[in-house]
Amino acid sequence: MQDKKLPVIAINRECGAGGRTLAVILSERLGIPYYDRDFVSKTAEESGYEETEVEAEGEEMSASSKAFNNFLNSVVSYSSSHDAIFKAEKKVILKLAENPCIMVGRCADRILAEAGIDVVSIYLHAPLEMRIKRAEELKESDGEKAEKFVEKRDSQRRIFYKQYTGSEIFDASNYTFTFDVGRIGIEQCAEIVLNMLENNKSK
Repeated sequence: MQDKKLPVIAINRECGAGGRTLAVILSERLGIPYYDRDFVSKTAEESGYEETEVEAEGEEMSASSKAFNNFLNSVVSYSSSHDAIFKAEKKVILKLAENPCIMVGRCADRILAEAGIDVVSIYLHAPLEMRIKRAEELKESDGEKAEKFVEKRDSQRRIFYKQYTGSEIFDASNYTFTFDVGRIGIEQCAEIVLNMLENNKSK
């Protein structure tokens, strides 16, 4: 499928719900790039922070970090590392959106919508048991118990999204599509999105 021009696709997801997998499928089928962990190096270049700092703060925020961040931001002329990294990520997102692509996380859906950029936004969720199993298979928990890892990542992403968009990450009204990947497989999710893009292309 070639450009009409294609919109940018932004994917948000619960931990373990397959956001990267969907991005890869859509990227291959549409012939456009996807960005997930690539944001780390690009944001590091833009912000001047180390990649390890961007990795730690670039999409997640704990409740205590949020409270501390807001407290310090009340001090005149203070800018937290969370805020600086988010501003750098925003610049990266808007630059990448100059061409059709797929973005995973980083509040890209709201950043693009607020900038008036054509975006198809997607939210993936699934039962906790399924996501825990996936986290165990991917071995992403770095030694932490998979259930605790998944729940912590979900909480941190919700806080981060709320902090920088003012919206709830799981609010269906924010999205073009919301999919329960426990009932609708990732491949079927991709087909639904591709069919919609094809139909819009022909209008």
